[in-house]
Amino acid sequence: MDAATVALRGVSTIYEGERVPALREISCSIDDRSLVGIVGPNGAGKTTLLEVINGLVRASVGEVAVLGAPVSSTSHRLRREIAYLPQDLFFEATTPFLARDVVLMGCFGRMGVFRFPRRADRDAARDAMTAVGIDALAARPIGRLSGGQQRKVLLARVLARRPRVLLLDEPTTNLDPESKEEVSQLVLRIHGRLGLTTLVVSHEAGLLIDAVERVLTLVRGRLVSDRPQQAASRGATGVATEERL
Repeated sequence: MDAATVALRGVSTIYEGERVPALREISCSIDDRSLVGIVGPNGAGKTTLLEVINGLVRASVGEVAVLGAPVSSTSHRLRREIAYLPQDLFFEATTPFLARDVVLMGCFGRMGVFRFPRRADRDAARDAMTAVGIDALAARPIGRLSGGQQRKVLLARVLARRPRVLLLDEPTTNLDPESKEEVSQLVLRIHGRLGLTTLVVSHEAGLLIDAVERVLTLVRGRLVSDRPQQAASRGATGVATEERL
């Protein structure tokens, strides 16, 4: 495998009980600090691709590596370096957790099982909330927040892990137009400030996909197009990299 931050070679995977592979012979490499969009119709395998990279779904055939390490044998360690925000993750109005507690949950992967949060973990959660601009929401129940506010809290939660790789699955799904714009701008700003390698799945056009440097197109589990995005058509993401959270 090459030295890319994310590398897949001949990856195919099929879910148990299914006859049709979700991914078919995917090969691609993602460079460090890249901003990459993954597009395609429903059922194309976009979410599965993120889950394979994150080690949540195993490749049936082929090799997957993140940060130079094979995902299959070191997934537990790699997940400490990978932040994954799945689609359609929202909280019911009766959910009692405060926003700051939800953000702190992002540190659990680094803390280990049955460990109490340390000062460093609480600092990481606080810094993540500040970076996302939601300090004022810290003491509010997550279920009482709007969809856009919840999405920002969840983004702060994954950033509290202090990751090197950020995987976002439909981060603006089910949001109103104003919230889509706010969350998109936030993702672009965070990507630039922290120097992350960011992969964004989307089924719709918008600010995020317009701003990516490269677009991977999946159809029926196959990578049918891998093309750079023209600089003139991209949004402004050139924010100078700052010290990591």
